[in-house]
Amino acid sequence: MRWDTRLPEALRALGLEPVTEARAPTIATIGVYGWTLEAFLDALRAAGVALVLDVRQRRGVRGSEYAWANAVRLQAALAEAGIGYRHRKELAPTTELRDLQYREDERQGVGKRSRVELAPEYVLRYTTEILDHADLAGLVPAGVTSALLCV
Repeated sequence: MRWDTRLPEALRALGLEPVTEARAPTIATIGVYGWTLEAFLDALRAAGVALVLDVRQRRGVRGSEYAWANAVRLQAALAEAGIGYRHRKELAPTTELRDLQYREDERQGVGKRSRVELAPEYVLRYTTEILDHADLAGLVPAGVTSALLCV
């Protein structure tokens, strides 16, 4: 990506402060399926994640294999690992968006626990309908690597 050196000047002329690479938050994504608790925490540590933003509508996961991902247990495990946690339900995909993904899963013959990739339409709509309206800079401290947690 090429940085236009005139952009910061233009933003300052409008009374805005440009976000620099040093100030911009790093936001990763992670799900719970396919992980054990230990591997999940190791992946967060390896990515340097200091804050998990839980964007699930319902903060529980069915089945004993993923009991560690239920909100209370997950928060305790993250706290013990020194990783912050915040539930941000306003960033959760709507029921309509989840249904869109489920239809695509059905069309491809995969389940949500085995899907490898999200449907392009889901990604586009989640981005434009939810993320584009969120104040991510206000949710994530500058210089802090965070992860959006979904299932």
